[in-house]
Amino acid sequence: MAPYGILIWAVITAVLASILILASHVHNARRNRTTSVAFFHPYTNDGGGGERVLWCAVKAIQEESPDLDCIVYTGDHDASPDSLLARAVDRFGVELLHPPKVVHLYRRKWIEESTYPRFTMIGQSFGSVYLSWEALCKFTPLYYFDTSGYAFTYPLARIFGCRVICYTHYPTISLDMISRVREGSSMYNNNASIAQSNWLSQCKIVYYTFFSWMYGLVGSCADLAMVNSSWTQSHIEKLWGIPDRIKRVYPPCDTSGLQVLPLERSTEYPAIISVAQFRPEKAHPLQLEAFSVALRKLDADLPRPRLQFVGSCRNKSDEERLQSLKDKSIELKVDGNVEFYKNLLYRDLVKLLGGAVVGIHSMIDEHFGISVVEYMAAGAIPIAHNSAGPKMDIVLEEDGQQTGFLAQNAEEYADAIVKIISMPETERLEMAAAARRRAARFSEQRFYEDFKAAIRPILCHAAR
Repeated sequence: MAPYGILIWAVITAVLASILILASHVHNARRNRTTSVAFFHPYTNDGGGGERVLWCAVKAIQEESPDLDCIVYTGDHDASPDSLLARAVDRFGVELLHPPKVVHLYRRKWIEESTYPRFTMIGQSFGSVYLSWEALCKFTPLYYFDTSGYAFTYPLARIFGCRVICYTHYPTISLDMISRVREGSSMYNNNASIAQSNWLSQCKIVYYTFFSWMYGLVGSCADLAMVNSSWTQSHIEKLWGIPDRIKRVYPPCDTSGLQVLPLERSTEYPAIISVAQFRPEKAHPLQLEAFSVALRKLDADLPRPRLQFVGSCRNKSDEERLQSLKDKSIELKVDGNVEFYKNLLYRDLVKLLGGAVVGIHSMIDEHFGISVVEYMAAGAIPIAHNSAGPKMDIVLEEDGQQTGFLAQNAEEYADAIVKIISMPETERLEMAAAARRRAARFSEQRFYEDFKAAIRPILCHAAR
């Protein structure tokens, strides 16, 4: 046989063998599938709003369907049922009815940003398929629940016979991202070298367009897609094309626990708090720049504010970003007025929120903005980025009263800081009270009610 013939037969044999192995795994998995809900959440230690949603979703399932076992797929090897139960309480104040079962994943590196220096988005997406393969082979549930935004795993879960439910915080790609590349805007996901080159920008537009088509295809495999804001809902409906299967469920915000904090604050050294993971899209450097400008603009007779950064670090890259922020505060000569708190316990975060006069947020196109709601509930006046969730859902008037400020650049943020610090106490208290009333619309209780209403038809349909 000719060498080419041998090569062709080798390829055909390899493909057939792969198909047989896949079929065998899927057959065994379907046969051993249990009546359970498995949550695909590879990072159960990220400390962000996504993790709060995870624990509230687990609790809601436990309350709504006690007969369903709750399993968590996690890449954190030290996670155990008891440690996750304790973490839900310590970090988020969420008391689960009983510990979730744990399935450990050992291929999480395939979804890490550092694994893909180029084509990160598509690399992580395909890497998530490999990770979910490990998860589903180890344990196949009746319901596959993605709480981390890995839509490329949905077709695989369907092949394994699972009903697919997801809670989407943020579209992996949005129409706004494509528009910004067309406009030549430089951002954390579109570096300056690409933004300044027409040819590279055109290549990236083709890449983004192709990826958005694939994203729509895999997303349409969801039986139920919950989204966390008007902005996310608009994008997901356009991309996935399944509007009848999409439900808006605002994320759980600890408004009840924070609303008991007194609105009166010490103004001797007014605290400006920033609560966000140390990730590039959170735009912490902009906050430092705005704070530096605000200090220069404040009248000499006004008190000097403090900027408190509170956040969690998921990996080495986040640690490096935190150190870069510390270095930048020294460079801007504001380090004496800036404090950093890493991986803070929930009770300690509440103490800081209870003393803050201002809460600052600067992520462009923040899907929702749990931290903004927490500022408002705690009595801190928010200054949020003038886009997406904060603009469309959160920082809106309540009973005709202003609830906070929206800004886009360092000057606008600085002006808002100065305005709040200079504000008479009675005016500040009125605005803080209106913001607190607005925040009540996004309570944890509201999440439980809307979440259970969304999943009930899926659970009931499967029961029949």
